[in-house]
Amino acid sequence: MQDIFAVGDLDEYLNGDFGSFPALIAHWGKVRGAAIAIDDGDVRLTWAQLADKVERLAAQLQADGLARGQAVAILGTSNAAYAVSFLAAVRAGGCAAPLTTSASADQLVAMAADSGAMHLFIDAAKRAELGDISLSVERQIALGGLDAYMAPAGTCAAPFAPQQDDPFNIIYSSGTTGTPKGIIHSHAMRWRQMAYRAAQNYGPNSRTITSTPLYSNTTMAVFLPSLFSGGSVSIMGKFDAQKWLERASAEGVTHTMMVPVQYRRLLQHPDFDSYDLSAMRLKYCTSAPFPADLKAEALARFPGGLVEIYGMTEGGLVCLLVAHEHPDKLHTVGQPAPGHQLKVIDEAGAELPPGVAGELVGRSPTMMSGYKNQPEKTAEGYWYDPVDNSRWQRMGDIGRIDADGFVELVGRTKDVIISGGFNIYPVDLENALLSDARVAEAAVVGAPSDAWGETPVGFVVLHGGVDASALEDIRAAANAQLGKTQRLSALHVIDEMPRSHIGKLLKTELRAGLAG
Repeated sequence: MQDIFAVGDLDEYLNGDFGSFPALIAHWGKVRGAAIAIDDGDVRLTWAQLADKVERLAAQLQADGLARGQAVAILGTSNAAYAVSFLAAVRAGGCAAPLTTSASADQLVAMAADSGAMHLFIDAAKRAELGDISLSVERQIALGGLDAYMAPAGTCAAPFAPQQDDPFNIIYSSGTTGTPKGIIHSHAMRWRQMAYRAAQNYGPNSRTITSTPLYSNTTMAVFLPSLFSGGSVSIMGKFDAQKWLERASAEGVTHTMMVPVQYRRLLQHPDFDSYDLSAMRLKYCTSAPFPADLKAEALARFPGGLVEIYGMTEGGLVCLLVAHEHPDKLHTVGQPAPGHQLKVIDEAGAELPPGVAGELVGRSPTMMSGYKNQPEKTAEGYWYDPVDNSRWQRMGDIGRIDADGFVELVGRTKDVIISGGFNIYPVDLENALLSDARVAEAAVVGAPSDAWGETPVGFVVLHGGVDASALEDIRAAANAQLGKTQRLSALHVIDEMPRSHIGKLLKTELRAGLAG
């Protein structure tokens, strides 16, 4: 593939409005040849090896008849072969469609069909788990057998010059019921995201460790900018606090993305402070609420800067909290990123002033192209400004903006509890519970009530040594801080909060427990 230097100065190109990500992979393969690009703990690929494998796999996909923009599905544990498959799908002119390993068999069947893929790269463990279940994809290739499938050494794929609207990937949402929606990201959207993120101290000498799955947009937020910049990525197939600390220390990791529960487990590790993490430049966090006390502990004990990212896979709005620069704003998710716009609106669509809670809507250069095959669902996610008819993405959250322009989340639009006609935002009740030193984690959901329609019910994980007999005292202490309409009608202790593979709290499971 043509070297990117042919189009001009590299720095100017990387900072440009749009370019070819596949061309960058080829470029770094030439100029960073012997440097490590991907390391999954078992397989290490230099940049030359990565670029060669991507080119040969892309050539074979094209030889099989892959159409421009057509999906290439990938299913399995994150590793070097998974990364090569993803990059090759994009290089071939197709669209990478990583499928959610935690999805049910029925959901996977539906996702594979929805994607329109003619190729599925699947690992042996997932194939065995599925048994006789067919995912109805014409060509199924074992991730462990990529070398046997790809075109012969020295083969180059046919040229592919991406257009801005070409699909780059489909990320399936982490829905807990029904079939997850396929969120389409264009080459232009990904380029803007990579270029902005790469400017945050990334470069050929940066090393990123990923410990969330490659099917997640959470991971893509650091995986892609690392390769965009010519750096290297250390991939963990499964998060383990001990192994994370060992690898980050030994490899001199400079960047990472984790979800809050991973930060908590690392900081609770008895030997955390004995590991040398001094090479760390920036740590990111997203995908789930990041408690202020946990942010404060990470700032105090974890080297490098800390940035919380608030947003949706669908795009719309990204807020950034540069926590090391704003330690007094840890209760917020920060301010809109450059080029991103935010409004807080009421139920009638009128814009609300600072300090008043309402639905968050946003717009930016990094918005999805839409949901695959679901134009109605795509339309439902938009809000149009009655003043100028501009299109905004509904963020699904209730929040308010403080006097300094920082955004404080109050709750999910679907999680608002309506009790006796009053709106109750779970975060206020959860904060009251978390103010009790005996409580490690807290979640509040609405339970059906004959008298009030819904009533708030809490769930807590207690700190070690605290007995469940303290539960009523904890509830009373929390209720003493709340208004009459907000008070918890019941409180339950659980051993662990139900979470998805990327750390999202599954309130649907808490509600299901109440129904059962």
